[in-house]
Formats: sequence, structure tokens, C-alpha cells
Amino acid sequence: MPPQVKIYSISQITSLIRDNLETEFQNVWIEGEISNLKAPFSGHIYFILKDATSQIRAVAFRYQSRSFAVRPQDGMKVLVRGRITVYEARGEYQIVVEQMEVRGAGALQAAFEQLKARLQAEGLFAAEAKKPIPLYPQTIGLVTSPTGAAIRDILQVIHRRFATVSIIINPVRVQGEEAAGEIARAIREFNQWPDIDVLIVGRGGGSLEDLWAFNEEIVARAIYESRIPIISAVGHEIDFTIADFVADLRAPTPSAAAELVVRNKQDLVEKIVVRQQKMYRLMRHKLDLLSARVQRCSQNWASPRSVDRFFQHYHQTIDTLELRLRQSLLHKLSLTRGQTQHTIDTFYRLAPCARIHSWQERVRSLRERICRQEQEYMKSQAVRLAGIMGKLDSLSPLAVLRRGYSICRKIPDLEIITDSASLGPRDLISVNLFRGKVTCEVKEHG
Repeated sequence: MPPQVKIYSISQITSLIRDNLETEFQNVWIEGEISNLKAPFSGHIYFILKDATSQIRAVAFRYQSRSFAVRPQDGMKVLVRGRITVYEARGEYQIVVEQMEVRGAGALQAAFEQLKARLQAEGLFAAEAKKPIPLYPQTIGLVTSPTGAAIRDILQVIHRRFATVSIIINPVRVQGEEAAGEIARAIREFNQWPDIDVLIVGRGGGSLEDLWAFNEEIVARAIYESRIPIISAVGHEIDFTIADFVADLRAPTPSAAAELVVRNKQDLVEKIVVRQQKMYRLMRHKLDLLSARVQRCSQNWASPRSVDRFFQHYHQTIDTLELRLRQSLLHKLSLTRGQTQHTIDTFYRLAPCARIHSWQERVRSLRERICRQEQEYMKSQAVRLAGIMGKLDSLSPLAVLRRGYSICRKIPDLEIITDSASLGPRDLISVNLFRGKVTCEVKEHG
């Protein structure tokens, strides 16, 4: 082997191949059929894209697969966009899928059925979620293309049937990749306006691919979340989209939507005229009946006897009512008297004066009891104090002095003298008597 030949490790050569592939194929489109699809709990999707002669492994990570319009399935023909890279653990190249579109009418129909089943299971098509369409809307919002035939048909029909209705147009694209997002955004924008009574969302006819924006989930959820009632008007009568199932009312065509949303003004005028004529006939009939009754009364009052009978009848009725009223008043008065007496008895039974008097007696009794106990205690303490005073008097030195004894202290240190031997001639002593004291000089001691 020549010495200048460079030797790579498996990891080195795989890394170089990966770098070259990722640089060369950063954003590629590949069309093929899905096979051997695997979807583990992680949410990532692994499958093989193949055609008649070749295949390539593909992976769609969870955060990318969530944006797919359809759930990939085996046998589905798709167009995917992504970057080519190498899975180094197996040394296999693969495409990391970032975008996926189904290809072919069969695949679109399968995606349509799949999304329809899922949204129906979530309750987006439920009848109880439908909002009523107002009978006489004042302002109508249109979400459609500003250049299509649909908007022209809608405006013509509305102006012909009820020209005073206000119409606000939020122009959007109704076909292509950006259409679904614009339609959903326009619906949400209308919901931020205060005076929109109803929305018409639609477009003219076209192929399944042309109408596909109205089968996108983002449009379906915008319609479902709308607080404003929505009429879907997509394509022709035979075209059904996901938007038709979610909308509060489906119109087979845009023109039909305009006829459904506004009543014909001329029809309303005719109905008013018919009801006016009917009301006039009823009033005329009522007047005729009243006139006949007045005429009969006039004829009856012409006889004096009939007048007497009339007043006798009413006098008797008045007397009867007077008796009933009197009995009723007496009964009511009796009930009221009984209730009043019961209230008075209850008041006296629960009156606070008696309770206050009882508590006053109890307070007076307790006060006398406390005074007696206080006097008895003072007497006992006085007796005890007298005993203590007697004991103190018996032990007091003054009592001894009173009996004639005295206390002698030597001057000047005032030490108590208990032995005459501690004294000498001429020593001065202080003698304490019961009353007063004297100073003495020692002459002699024995």
C-alpha cells in the first residue's frame, strides 16, 4: 500500500457522506408510495417510499408529522419534501420528511374520509352545536375570492332580494397551499367584529383538488369555533366538503346561500299585505257582531218590564255580594282579633320586665350574701389579730421593763452588761427603764 493513501474509519467516511448528502440535498421533493409504515408511541413515523424499481427510507418526527393534512398509511401515494441525510447507526441514507401531500384522487378521497371520521368523532358535526341563522340579518360577511364568479352571484342575489342589507367582504384565496390558512384567518377576523350577523364561506365549482382548501382541518376548526353562524357555499350541489359538515347551514351553491340568508323583500311585502287584509276582515266581522248585539240590546230596552227585570237582577246581585262581603269582613276581623290576642299574650310572656325584676332580686340576694360573708370574715380576722397581739405583748421587752427590770449598757460602746466583773470604778453606764433612761457612775461593785 502506498504510504500517501489516507485510511478512513467507518465513522469518518459515514460522517463525510452524511455532510455531502445534507449539503447537496437540503430541500428535495420525492413522490412515491408509502410501505412498511411504523408509528411507535414516541409519535415519530417511519416508512419506506418506493416506486416500481427503487425505495428510500423516510422518517417524520413528531413535531413535523403533526402538521400533515392526512395521517400516512400503507399504500398511500404521497409527495414529500425534506432533506436527505444518513442514519449513521446502520449506514443507511434516508429522507427526513418536513411536508407531505397526498397524490391522486383516490388518495385525496381517503384523506377526506379519514379527516371526516375523526372530526365527527370529536363532535364537530353535532346538530346541537349548530347555531340558528338569523331571519333578517342586517350585516353579512363574505369569505371568498374577490375575483370569482361566486361573489358576483352572491351580490346579485342579495341586492335583488333585499338591497338594504350591508355586505362586508374579506377577500381570500380559495385555492392553493395558502388558501386554507387565509380562509381560517378571515373567519376569525370576522368574529372580532361586533356587528356581523352571519357569514357565507364559499367559492364556485371545481375539481376535488380545487376545493381541497375547504377540506382542511384548520378551516373546519375555525368554522366550529366561530360565534357567528356560518353558511357554507362550496362548489355545486354534488360537492361536499368538510366545511359543509361543520357549518351551521349548507347551501348547495353560492347563489343558494344568498337566497337562504336573506328573505325576498317582495315576498315579505306580499305577506304583510295578505295579513293586513285578513286583519281587516276579522275586524269588520267583529264590528258586525258588536253592531248586532247593540241592536238587540236596544230592542230589549225598549220595554219597561225588561228594564225593571234588568235592575231587579242587578239589585239582587248587589245584595248577595254585599252579604258575602260582610261575612268575609267579619271572618277576617275575627281572625285578625285572634292573631292580635295571641301576639299580645306572647309579648307579655316574653316581655323583658319580668326577667329584669327576677335578675334584680337575684342580684340583691347575692349582694346581701356577700356582705354577710365579708362581716364574718372581718370578725374572724379581728379575733385572730387580737391573739397575735397578745402573744407579741407577752414576748415584748417592754413588758419585762414594766415589771421593774431594766437594761444596762456600758458607755460608750453601749454593750449590754450581764456581769458586774466587766465594770470598774468610775465607769459610766446607761440604764433603760420602762419609762425613760438614766446615766450612772459605778462607785463600787461586788
